[in-house]
Amino acid sequence: MMPQPFRVDSRLPVGAVQTYQVVSPLATHFRPASCAEVDCPNLEHGWRTVVDETTDLGRQQAHYIRKESGRKFQALADGGLTTFIFEAGQACFAQHQVRLDRPEHYLVRAGDWRGNPQGTPARQHANADDWIDDFANHQQALADRIQRG
Repeated sequence: MMPQPFRVDSRLPVGAVQTYQVVSPLATHFRPASCAEVDCPNLEHGWRTVVDETTDLGRQQAHYIRKESGRKFQALADGGLTTFIFEAGQACFAQHQVRLDRPEHYLVRAGDWRGNPQGTPARQHANADDWIDDFANHQQALADRIQRG
């Protein structure tokens, strides 16, 4: 589960806000990777997974580990909890990813996390320098407007 971003409540209407983003989408900037490619410690040292078999999810997880995963393990049961101890040298269950050598997308969007009231598409800068220059000019325009009152 991804942590929720911290967002400051804006006193401005969403139409008066502009968002500057640098993004590297998972779909285009990353690819799946093996445990070996990412130096996964589970591959080298093994790992433990504790499953609560008193729940439907736990029973499904335990069934997968025992019957479908193809991994070597020892199981220790204690009440409804089962600890699966996996040997080193085998892939873990994580979905590892590695970054591809692709440049980030430097975007400027109308609005903010609340929406894009104009419905305008994001502008994409060709490089970081152009994006930084745009951002600096925007900040200066805001500062000038504040100074004028």
